[in-house]
Amino acid sequence: MHGAPLYIAETCPSQIRGTLISLKELFIVIGILLGYFVGSLEINAVGGWRYMYGLSCPIALIMGFGMLTLPPSPRWLLLRGVRGKGPLQEYKEKAISALSKLRGRFAGDKVSEAQIEDTLASLKSAYMEESGGSVWEVFQGPSLKAFIIGGGLVLFQQITGQPSVLYYAGPILQSAGFSAAADATRVSVVIGIFKLLMTGVAVLKVDDLGRRPLLIGGVSGIALSLFLLSAYYKFLGGFSLVAVASLLLYVGCYQISFGPISWLMVSEIFPLRTRGRGISLAVLTNFGSNAIVTFAFSPLQELLGGDNLFLLFGAIALVSLVFVVTVVPETKGLSLEEIESKILE
Repeated sequence: MHGAPLYIAETCPSQIRGTLISLKELFIVIGILLGYFVGSLEINAVGGWRYMYGLSCPIALIMGFGMLTLPPSPRWLLLRGVRGKGPLQEYKEKAISALSKLRGRFAGDKVSEAQIEDTLASLKSAYMEESGGSVWEVFQGPSLKAFIIGGGLVLFQQITGQPSVLYYAGPILQSAGFSAAADATRVSVVIGIFKLLMTGVAVLKVDDLGRRPLLIGGVSGIALSLFLLSAYYKFLGGFSLVAVASLLLYVGCYQISFGPISWLMVSEIFPLRTRGRGISLAVLTNFGSNAIVTFAFSPLQELLGGDNLFLLFGAIALVSLVFVVTVVPETKGLSLEEIESKILE
């Protein structure tokens, strides 16, 4: 799942990179919505959860067979040649062939050959001094700046409460008056549909508006929704509409900001020589913070109460907004090489 943005970023034109990488998030949301829908239908069946897994199996098989037809990333092929993993000319020819296939051109066309020459020159420049990037190099120079941006985004994506709000949407809705599990599950389907619609907005607008406007607007809405959830638990408990509206606001704002944009930025912000390792560390940061927030939610809820817990998440969301405004750059329309030369240096 997290290798897909890297492959897309390395193989697609910069003008539509944001749209294509955001589409990955859109299809994930479609899968989540299907899970919600099947779950709502089988909520009263013993072992009904098995249908959710069964439905996904044929889709996974189709995806697996489809991936077998994909060519290697041209940048990856050139990288192997530059790093001495084999004859450079052989890898260069393979890269031209792969790019031609990805662009729907005839094998070895002149346009693909010129693009490969430009990429090869950038790679040679990046690897002039040393043979390759180590894990520790991610914490040095331009790579450190990239890790602060990318790692910071996926960290705030989780510690603003995303696992808690989405994983515990059912209990939150039950506390709002949807007492039956079936009622809460059906409302989750509505939330899933709204999640899909807002992800579609991000897909359509990310290459028009840019990354920063979507992040700033979305994170602002996330902070507001968390404060509303806190107010609901504190003194608006009689208004179940507040809980539902807050969840919808959170989901909508998350899906136009942290949801797709974090992984888009992670896939395009790292320098060529440390991109693979940098993205791996960002994924580790994401899953580590996800696990911490998920396991800490229940104990913190008992310790602080729901009102103060969501107030805490709201305060963290404000900090993340400051981070986005002051640290995260705009990468719309820039090639990966331009991002490295213009933003990270």
